[in-house]
Amino acid sequence: MSAETTVFTGTGRRKTATARIRITEGTGKLIANGRTFDDYFSHENFAKQAYIPLLTVEMKDKIDVTANIAGGGVAGQAGAVAHGIARALQKLNPELRAALKKAGHLMRDPREKERKKPGQPGARKRFQFSKR
Repeated sequence: MSAETTVFTGTGRRKTATARIRITEGTGKLIANGRTFDDYFSHENFAKQAYIPLLTVEMKDKIDVTANIAGGGVAGQAGAVAHGIARALQKLNPELRAALKKAGHLMRDPREKERKKPGQPGARKRFQFSKR
């Protein structure tokens, strides 16, 4: 039998992306949908944005992260993963809340795409005005 490990979960959201995060104590493995963060996120900036809460609390090499990501694009998914990791870290150790909150990792980014309005080509764009 394997030794029991405690798993902490967190759900992160941004735009239309949702990330279900599972963290366990480990060696710093970062897995997103079965691939490493560096492989999954197309650019290193997105991968770094995804695990920035771990750098804030200096636990990158002590925590293993498994992320199940759905919806949205690359930027939204990276933000959702960061939000989920921050929430899971807060469950792991409630004392980390102050540092995570100060850095702004616990706040969900509320910005969403604005809907298209009828009689217009987009959400805000208008058809060209013609006086005559």
